[in-house]
Amino acid sequence: MGDFFAAALAFPTVVLSIPLVVVVLFWLLAAFGVDLDGGVELAYGLGGVPTSVVVSLLVPVAWFACLAGTTLVDGFDIAILAGSLAVGYLVARLAVIPLRHLYPTVESASRNDFVGKVCVIRTGTVTASFGQAEVTADDGSSAIVQVRQAGQDPLTAGVTALIFDYDQDGEFFWVAPIPTYPLGEH
Repeated sequence: MGDFFAAALAFPTVVLSIPLVVVVLFWLLAAFGVDLDGGVELAYGLGGVPTSVVVSLLVPVAWFACLAGTTLVDGFDIAILAGSLAVGYLVARLAVIPLRHLYPTVESASRNDFVGKVCVIRTGTVTASFGQAEVTADDGSSAIVQVRQAGQDPLTAGVTALIFDYDQDGEFFWVAPIPTYPLGEH
């Protein structure tokens, strides 16, 4: 066991032992509910999954390759370190390919996504220069948005309206009332 720790704490393996300890601490904290994933998008074939997953694949594989390399080959420390990093990268890159399906990319919502949706007026009235409404996005979240109407329809708090356009200059939505009919009449 002493030889194992000696090899793990000797150059070049120690260079990867420190990141390995960081990865282990990260996952211990994650197990206790601490959210540490910064969301940095990696390049060079490693994107599409959380950074924590990529690093958690790359570092242990590179560490093990470096440990095995230093115990099997004397000397060539820099070459072993570089080779172990290359092995870690290749294994992580191959592992990321099927994992990308578990982490689909979500396009960020655009204001134009609200056009055509029904909203609920939240202010006492809506005029050509004032009004707010609550609208629900496709993901289930809701937003309070600025709304305006061209007519004089009685759009008051609690009334549903249809968002039919977005004014980019004024940064508000145009709304119109939704006609309601008593049952049986059309």
